Amino acid sequence: MIKVVIESIGCCTFREITEGAANFANYLCRKLYLAKDFRFRIVCISWFSFAYFALKRLIHASKYFIFGAKFSEMINCKITIAIDGHSSCGKSTIARSLATNLGYIFIDSGAMYRAVTLFALRNHLVVNGVVDQENLIGRLPEIKIEFRNNSEKQMSDMFLNGENVENEIRQLPVSHNVSLVAAIPEVRLAMVHLQQEMGKNKGIVMDGRDIGTVVFPGAELKLFVTATPEIRAQRRFDELTAKGESVSYDEILKNVKERDFIDSTREASPLRKAEDALVLDNSNMTREEQMEWVIEKAEDRLNQK
Repeated sequence: MIKVVIESIGCCTFREITEGAANFANYLCRKLYLAKDFRFRIVCISWFSFAYFALKRLIHASKYFIFGAKFSEMINCKITIAIDGHSSCGKSTIARSLATNLGYIFIDSGAMYRAVTLFALRNHLVVNGVVDQENLIGRLPEIKIEFRNNSEKQMSDMFLNGENVENEIRQLPVSHNVSLVAAIPEVRLAMVHLQQEMGKNKGIVMDGRDIGTVVFPGAELKLFVTATPEIRAQRRFDELTAKGESVSYDEILKNVKERDFIDSTREASPLRKAEDALVLDNSNMTREEQMEWVIEKAEDRLNQK
């Protein structure tokens, strides 16, 4: 990706940049029309006309891209965006798409807790819904968590101790136990430290349960995403069945409600909305409508920098 920095214009929007350039090209076309050299005039008018219409087309096609560089990179304005909310409400999808549009790094904090949960399950540290907390805490130094880029999917995969576990951490055994593992203070402390290190240079979008309240309380933009439990269960059911998994809607709905209760009542970093967070209830919104809303809020906040 080409990284472009325009220092002289400050923090202006992509639309202002491209419309200004298009208008300038149009102005030059009109001036060159009066040039004395006919051949020079024709060549210049052709080139600037092409530039003018190309820029106008670019504005309508996407107001977030230019020559492969995202508008946030062009204007060199980087902020931290924290997205919190209930399970299965589409936080990760929103965060990933937003990061792509902004040219930011996406960090799925939930995947980190899922990786720890998978480690616990594999090592029999979670049995019948009971976590062997003492042994899990003692073995935390054995856990190495990495996000590695997947060029085919154009996104990052979760690696646990060198193994790609992106698919396994999304399955029901992990979903049933992740809230129990994530409620352990020592686990949260270790993950929060990693997350803060990942985001210390800004330019990130991170989603989770306590990003805006604990991990990055000073984030410039905080969003809180929610939807009804029934809607969230249906979305999760559709997602898993599309992957060919045999699951029960009722079981998923029960899991969603249980996770809501555990997440919001745990002692360490409970799920709650930050006071300055903007609420997005996407129960009756399409994915496109959600992204339009989120990108508008991000651009507004960038314009305030």
